Amino acid sequence: MNPRKTDKADLEKKKGLYLQIGIVLALSMVWMAFEWKTFESGPSSLGTLDNVVIDDDMIATNRKPPPPPPPPPAVIKIINIVDDKVEIDEIQLESTEFDDDEDIELIDEIDDDEIYNFVNVESRPIFPGCENLSTEEERSNCFALETQRFVLRNFEFPEMAIQMGIQGKVWVEFVVDKSGLVTGVAIVRGVDKLLDDESLRVVKKLPRMKPAKVGGRSVSMRYSLPINARLQ
Repeated sequence: MNPRKTDKADLEKKKGLYLQIGIVLALSMVWMAFEWKTFESGPSSLGTLDNVVIDDDMIATNRKPPPPPPPPPAVIKIINIVDDKVEIDEIQLESTEFDDDEDIELIDEIDDDEIYNFVNVESRPIFPGCENLSTEEERSNCFALETQRFVLRNFEFPEMAIQMGIQGKVWVEFVVDKSGLVTGVAIVRGVDKLLDDESLRVVKKLPRMKPAKVGGRSVSMRYSLPINARLQ
């Protein structure tokens, strides 16, 4: 290795100094760039103002407040003078007191057109053939049994209902009037028109019965009859 001519030519000794000087110069230039300010030669133009719009709501006016409304007119009260010598008819009040010895007539108001329920009558209608039974319970059971038997004997299952497989329980309501006739036949809960019409036809054919009794007199009574129309 050839020796250097002189030690002053060795740049390795001043390497750190040159690095610091470079960093300082670079930071100084960056700082000057951020702090550099420029100004224009004169004020800039804001343009021309073409239209001037004035808002009416912002215009201040010196308007006088409106005058207060006039006071309401005074109410004139008209006083009618009434003659205090008017004759008034006296009302005669009858006394409601009665003596213990006085006979009191009791009026039994009974509505002959009222239709009773089977639980509100003293004796229920009697189906023909059930008259000879001794107790009311036996006659009532006989009425229900014979009514069902009559319907079973006379009910004709409609052919169309058989072909269509229509069946079910039809509830029919009827009234045994005070003369013993079956009236007011109606469907309460139906299944089909075919079965409903046949049920109405059969119930209307029920025979005349002895009517129900209330207080020893004949009254009308309503009864609901279930008809179980089933295919076998």
